[in-house]
Amino acid sequence: MLKQDIVREATRLTRAGKLAEATILLQRMLRGETAPDASSGAAGCIALTGREPPIIDAKANSIEETDSPNLARATPAQPHELRNELLYRTKGPSGLRLLAKIKRGPPSTRDIVPAGARFIEGTYTNQAGSRAYRLFIPSGYQGQPLPLVVMLHGCTQSPDDFAAGTRMNFVAEEQTCFVVYPAQRSEANRAKCWNWFRTADQQRGGGEPSLIAGITRQIMRDYAVDPKRVYVGGLSAGAAAAAIMGVTYHDLYAAIGVHSGLACGAATDLPSAFVAMRQGGGSDDRLILADGPPVPTIVFHGDHDITVHPNNGDHILVQSMGTTRTQKKVHRGRVPGGHAFTRTVHTDASGRGIFEHWNIHGAGHAWSGGSPAGSYTDPRGPDATREMLRFFLEHSFPQ
Repeated sequence: MLKQDIVREATRLTRAGKLAEATILLQRMLRGETAPDASSGAAGCIALTGREPPIIDAKANSIEETDSPNLARATPAQPHELRNELLYRTKGPSGLRLLAKIKRGPPSTRDIVPAGARFIEGTYTNQAGSRAYRLFIPSGYQGQPLPLVVMLHGCTQSPDDFAAGTRMNFVAEEQTCFVVYPAQRSEANRAKCWNWFRTADQQRGGGEPSLIAGITRQIMRDYAVDPKRVYVGGLSAGAAAAAIMGVTYHDLYAAIGVHSGLACGAATDLPSAFVAMRQGGGSDDRLILADGPPVPTIVFHGDHDITVHPNNGDHILVQSMGTTRTQKKVHRGRVPGGHAFTRTVHTDASGRGIFEHWNIHGAGHAWSGGSPAGSYTDPRGPDATREMLRFFLEHSFPQ
C-alpha cells in the first residue's frame, strides 16, 4: 500500500470511528513499513492490535531489546519513561510486534496532597458533555482571593497520577494557589487523551475547550479566585490542549505552560496529528493565532523526545508571540547530576520576560524534574513545576 493510500485509508477509518485501526496504519507508515493490502489479511492484524486504544500522546516507547526476546528495558538516556512500568515485547500470530505494559499501582495520598491541604472531587456539565475534576485547596486558604492553575494531564493519565508526578500541589501549597485537574473521560477518548487534533475541539464555546473553561469558571464562582491570575498548563496531549486554551480563551488565562506539546492548529485530524508529532508542526502558516494581545507562554521540551518532535516547541512560541517584537536572552545551565538545558527568554520593550523556552538536553517525553510517584516523569529535571508556577505568578491581567 502506497503512502498516500495509507493516509486515505486511515482517514476513512477515522471517520468511521475506528481510531485504533487508523493508528496502526499510521504508525507503520511513519516507521517506513509497508502496510499490507486488505486482501492480504491486514484486517486480522488490525483486529489483533486494535485492542490497544489509540494513544495520541505519551507512550513509554524508548526501549531496547535485551538478551531475552520478550523483555525490554529503558535506554540509559531515558530511564524515567519506564521507571514505574514493566514493559515487554511479544509477537502476535501475524508476526507483528506488540508492546505490552504492566502498570504500577496508584500513587498514595502522601504523594499527592501536602498535610493540612485538601484535594476534593467535582463535576462540570454543559452542552458538550460532562467532566470530573480534582481541586487542590491549600491549607492557607481563608477566603482570600488566590491564583488558580488548571493542569491538563496527558494520555493514559489521571488527575491523581498527574498531581503525583508533577508535585504541583506541593509547590502550590508553598505559594498558596488553587490547582484544578480536569479529567478526560475514556468515553471521549479510549486512552483518555484530550482531543487536541480535532477541529471541533480547537474552538471557543464548544467541545473540550468549553468544558475546560467551564471547569475554570465554576471554580472561580465557588471559591475566591483572583480573576487576574488564572493559568493553564499541561503535558503532551494536555499541553496541546493548554495551547488551544491560550488561543481560544486568551481573556480567561493570564499565561499558559506547554510541556512536550503542540501548537493549536498543528493538526486537524488523526493523520495530520501523527505527522505533527513525528516530524514537527509543519508550516507556521497553518497555526491558529489568538485575537488580542499575546498570551505569556512558557514551553518545556526535551531534545530527545521521540514521541512529540521538539520542533513543536518552536511552533508554540511562534503562535504565542504573533507579531510581538522581543529581545532574546539565552541562559545555559545544568542540574547537578542531571540534564543540561538551554533557557531562552524573550523580553518586551520594558524588559519583562513574556515568553520562555526551556530546551532540556538529553530528555525524552516526560515531565522535567517530576517525581517517580507519577507516570512519564524525569527526576533529573530542571524542575518544570517550580519554574512554570514561577512564570505564571509573574504575569497577571491588568487592573
